[in-house]
Amino acid sequence: MTEKQTVTLSVPDVSCEHCVKAIDTALGALPGIERITTNLQTKTVSLRYDPDQASMQQIETALDDIGYTVAK
Repeated sequence: MTEKQTVTLSVPDVSCEHCVKAIDTALGALPGIERITTNLQTKTVSLRYDPDQASMQQIETALDDIGYTVAK
């Protein structure tokens, strides 16, 4: 059993409550995502997930699909 991971991603395009809802909905649809916290002030998305069920590639692709790029 793999331990859950927590990651904070920089998402500079987050600018409003609509962005927060879109991100929460898109990431919440992925398997293994346990918690999502999107912060407008810091333009970050923090999440706790099970790496056996969701990969960082899947997470970044889900964000990209709805128009949000993860800053490296």
